[in-house]
Amino acid sequence: MISQLITSALQQSIKQVFLNSGENAVISPTVTLEQPANPEFGDYSSNIAMQLAKALRKAPMAIAELIVAEFRKQETVGKLLDRMDIAAPGFINMYVNWPEWAASTFEIPQHSGTKVLVEHTSVNPNKSMHIGHLRNSCIGDTLVRILRRTGHEVEVHNYVDDLGNQLADTVVGLLHVPLAGKHTRFGDFCWDIYAGVNKRYASEPESVHQRTEVLHDLEQGGNNTAWLGQLVAERIVREHVDEMRSFDIEYDLLVWESSIVREGFWEAAFGLLKQTAGFVQVQEGKLAGCWILKHTADDTLGEGPEEHSKDKVLVRSNGILTYTAKDIAYHLWKFGLLNKDFAYSEFQAGLWTTGVSGESRSYGRAQKVINVIDYRQEYPQAVVKQALESLGFQEQADQLHHVSYGVVSLSPASAGRLGMDTSDGKSSYAMSGRQGVGIKVTELVSLMEKTIESTRSDKTGLSSKQIAIAAIRYYLLRFNLGTEVIFDFDQATEISGNTGVYLMYTYARAGSVLGKSGRTADELTGPVPFPERPQPAELALLRQLSVWQDTLLAASRTLTPNTLCNYAHTLASLYNNFYSACPILKGEPAAITFRLWLTGRFRATLGEALEVLGLPQPERM
Repeated sequence: MISQLITSALQQSIKQVFLNSGENAVISPTVTLEQPANPEFGDYSSNIAMQLAKALRKAPMAIAELIVAEFRKQETVGKLLDRMDIAAPGFINMYVNWPEWAASTFEIPQHSGTKVLVEHTSVNPNKSMHIGHLRNSCIGDTLVRILRRTGHEVEVHNYVDDLGNQLADTVVGLLHVPLAGKHTRFGDFCWDIYAGVNKRYASEPESVHQRTEVLHDLEQGGNNTAWLGQLVAERIVREHVDEMRSFDIEYDLLVWESSIVREGFWEAAFGLLKQTAGFVQVQEGKLAGCWILKHTADDTLGEGPEEHSKDKVLVRSNGILTYTAKDIAYHLWKFGLLNKDFAYSEFQAGLWTTGVSGESRSYGRAQKVINVIDYRQEYPQAVVKQALESLGFQEQADQLHHVSYGVVSLSPASAGRLGMDTSDGKSSYAMSGRQGVGIKVTELVSLMEKTIESTRSDKTGLSSKQIAIAAIRYYLLRFNLGTEVIFDFDQATEISGNTGVYLMYTYARAGSVLGKSGRTADELTGPVPFPERPQPAELALLRQLSVWQDTLLAASRTLTPNTLCNYAHTLASLYNNFYSACPILKGEPAAITFRLWLTGRFRATLGEALEVLGLPQPERM
């Protein structure tokens, strides 16, 4: 991690400059490095001298000279730099010694003793998953891969809301809405049932009371309706898990909402909350009988709709718990703050589940919790954080992170392809499970697979289904988290541009080059015959390769998978530019050896990036 070493050395040099100057002020300046677009200005550059001019009462150029003088005394990091220059009005420009970098081994800082619990997917178990759910799963799984790759102990949860309105509606539909037709999966049948029961609610408003009755039965448990709900939820969760496994997405634990209620987790949390001043039962008004968490006077809950500034109902007057109430209990357990635990049994090989019976296992008790939930859940997530703070668990509240993301909609072309009416000319079309509008994950994979199969000429590499899954996954990852994703079939399968297909194609191309060379991996290790002055395309590729670990570490801190997509796309583009500009298998032996080594280093680095992003590393496409 060359930038980390340079930053640390600069910080130490600055500290010494202050000591030498006799300044008593305690100062910890933030040292930032940038890679100048023009390598003539260095591989790394810092403006720290200009930041210190006021504190040291010296000209930035003079301060830069002092910092560089101290920096050069640090022999270890000094070997990694070929030279350091100072440029007006006080920039410190650093040039990497690339042969020394190539011979060095850099380790990512480890995080032993820190357990991170990541909750993602958490789809209502009432119907098949659609592409919007899939974005959550791809983001969550990639964060898990990033954190594990950077040395964190990670536990992955999929929370199953088997007491919510959505499952209740599906149960009502199964009991009262006739439906006939061909469905290959139960989740697809329930997709139509769910849309059907919501149409019934609209046309027969008096029937909505059936939802409340079912909710009561589900929460009470041990009755006909509760058993039906459990059977529906378990069958659909198995379909969800199988779907995600095709995307190479796995979980450690399924946490059932019913377990939280029936095993006394909410009761324990309720007891703690009643000891705080902010949790009260309303005695009059429209919320009479409800237990609420009073809104704090500060900005804990942030900005949002008017109702987000009001007190949050946790228990309704009819005794039904809100989703947020159960989520508070769940998070107290996540951090090991409840003197309770679940019983665990194996749901599938390697996947465990909470239940009424089973064995004891070491789940939960995390130091850090990350929840991947779309932006519409920002308010409930803030309420959970407020509850932790109200109970005096400030440290845990500070380690609760909501990874928010924009929803997925369909481009006009894709919506039209699915048979949706696009005559109103909108720029995108939202999906709605209640209206039965959207694209199921299985349907999407099938459509993409057919598209790819019909357009590819060489079918000896990855299967069209593997390519389709990788293309979909990358497409959902490459956007900034806050961006609404407008999914378009054609864009996702393009061979060029920022796509998963382009990355995998470039990886396979590098493998083909190495295969044609006839060189073994052992022949490309050891001292590398670096050219005295690398070609611009070679230098650009080297510079990008050198920041892989820094980029990975930054993504683990900011929790932004798209950072890795941007890195991987730039890396692949620079390799293809290098491939076109610099003959790899022709020329002087030393040049061939260097360019093959550079190809091998590129392939290994891109392979790591593909693995962290959850994409295959194909020998050929």
